[in-house]
Amino acid sequence: MATNDSVNILNSAYLAVEYIDSFLPDNPLQQPFKNAWNYMLDNYTKFQIATWGSLIVHEVAYFLICVPGFIFQFIPYMQKYKIQQDKPETWEKQWKCFKTLLFNHFCIQLPLICGTYYFTEYFNIPYGWEEMPRWYVLVAQCFGCAVIEDAWHYFLHRLLHHKRIYKYIHKVHHEFVSPFGMQAEYAHPLETLILGAGFFIGIVVFCNHVVLLWAWVICRLMETIDVHSGYDVPLNPLHLVPFYAGARFHDFHHMNFIGNYASTFTWWDRLFGTDSQFIAYQEKEKKKQGITKKKAN
Repeated sequence: MATNDSVNILNSAYLAVEYIDSFLPDNPLQQPFKNAWNYMLDNYTKFQIATWGSLIVHEVAYFLICVPGFIFQFIPYMQKYKIQQDKPETWEKQWKCFKTLLFNHFCIQLPLICGTYYFTEYFNIPYGWEEMPRWYVLVAQCFGCAVIEDAWHYFLHRLLHHKRIYKYIHKVHHEFVSPFGMQAEYAHPLETLILGAGFFIGIVVFCNHVVLLWAWVICRLMETIDVHSGYDVPLNPLHLVPFYAGARFHDFHHMNFIGNYASTFTWWDRLFGTDSQFIAYQEKEKKKQGITKKKAN
């Protein structure tokens, strides 16, 4: 009975979104995107699309999303939004991070990406334009992937902080007490595999078109680079996502090393009380700001 109710609710939600979508103006980018997609299908094999296409999407998205945070360090006005203002970025750290990223991307992640084609073939995942899901289905699937990845990340990340394991693997990622965007995937190769596995679980559950692979890559990179940016910028559209943790939440994890283990949402840390030190820190900071305002007045 409960299953039927859930299906009815989902069907109703789907029909409601379709009804709303029918009133929205046509997307001017849809036709150019369709032309580009069909050109890709006509000129490249599925293996090339799944392998080299996925690599290009990952590399371009990663470093483009890193650009704003990288530029912020040169803009004095943006420094008021930097969370740990006493720990500025340095060229030495950024160069070290960049070299490790290239190794992880091409020696660890690329071999995994090479399996994408075989995954799509085994599960008969379509590539065609006509089979591509609507935008709201894609958004829902990416949110579902994020929920699954967040659960995986919380428990495995917390395990990597165990005193018998931490110094061998996760300590590499914590070399930077004050994170910056490019550092999001700076990690020990084993951590790349362990925590990265959570990314693929959602794909196995939801994937009904190869475009979800790329959409979820971009969504995940936007989230992880944002929370590692070191800047809590107002009007951040990601803050519209329900229960989104954000940069200040994860920045505290790098500063404190204990607590705030989830990657995207706040519910696991709240449920298990691993955000207690963060909440206490926030209360302390609010009191400091209140005292400062009183003195200023």
